[in-house]
Amino acid sequence: MFIRVLVLESPLFTSESREGNKHKNMYAAQIFLTTLTVTLGLLVTNLAKAELDWFAGTLDNDLFLGNDNGYTNGIFLSAFEAGRKNTPDNPMPDNHFWVAPLMWSMPEHKLEGTLNAYTIGQIMSTPSDIRIAVPDPDELPYAALLFVTNSYITISDNHADKVGATLGMIGPAALGEEAQKFVHDIIGADEPQGWDTQLKNEVVFQFSRARLWRNWHSANDRADLLTFGEISAGTIHSGVKGGAVLRYGRGLSRSYGSILLNGSRISNPVAVESNWHFYTSLDFGYTFNQIFTDGNTFRDSRSIDYDRESIGLNIGFAYSWRNYSITLAVVDTNIIQHGPEERALDDLTQYGTLTLAWRR
Repeated sequence: MFIRVLVLESPLFTSESREGNKHKNMYAAQIFLTTLTVTLGLLVTNLAKAELDWFAGTLDNDLFLGNDNGYTNGIFLSAFEAGRKNTPDNPMPDNHFWVAPLMWSMPEHKLEGTLNAYTIGQIMSTPSDIRIAVPDPDELPYAALLFVTNSYITISDNHADKVGATLGMIGPAALGEEAQKFVHDIIGADEPQGWDTQLKNEVVFQFSRARLWRNWHSANDRADLLTFGEISAGTIHSGVKGGAVLRYGRGLSRSYGSILLNGSRISNPVAVESNWHFYTSLDFGYTFNQIFTDGNTFRDSRSIDYDRESIGLNIGFAYSWRNYSITLAVVDTNIIQHGPEERALDDLTQYGTLTLAWRR
């Protein structure tokens, strides 16, 4: 990982510096909200032209596993435009400007279907003890990310491809402090005290490209083995990842492409058309940079050191009935943590996740 110089923010601000920081945050928030408004306007324009088939809500939370720190919460709302074989009566969905720079790498022929996904989401991470106003410098920094993502997936007979583009804001303008305090007030949990030390406002981005292969399936389509590879680049995260997925269930051929949604943090893999499946995946990754641990890209901020290599495990169950689908999963994005520098990441990598999807 890129290792950044750690700059601790003193809790003893003068009133003048507090006021200056407040105005800076408000100015940054105004710039981002203007950018976000334009971006959402373009997104709404795209959605107005799209024939949306599916909608989904996804909640990631470590409370599913009994703790409240690290990657503490993620919420995602998605809309999907699906297409089957390209015919005059049922054309493929158009890709949009979000992913246009990467479309040269996507297949154009012998496609069985496509999926155009739009997502808005918020992600938060916190140190191990949220009751402390100034966390230990070796603790994971407070951080929140508010973002919009477009992912385009093409599905062929034995493989699926995905390109994705994300634009977001990290820092106070992402409203992580307000969101966490609001929820904790409702449920009676401890009020987080350290958000004054969070990462600073920064517009961030990420591009990704992935492929999934359906290497084997049983004669009755009750079991299959998938392998995948993905590369991402940007200020949110840059890295490479590859792995395998083993599934058992019913109607697997109709849903294998949805595994690529999981890597995008758009949604979880879903079952469709009254089918179901269990799945487990194991992946191996190498991270070049990730803003939640490395800190701000162009400004001094809190950061922590950690190993670049990772092994992730994902175990879940997807079930569909009529026009609905629900997926439950337990995720650990790094099961090989070791050494004192990794202790701060123990809970960053572990969380439970729930997706409810419905067809219009």
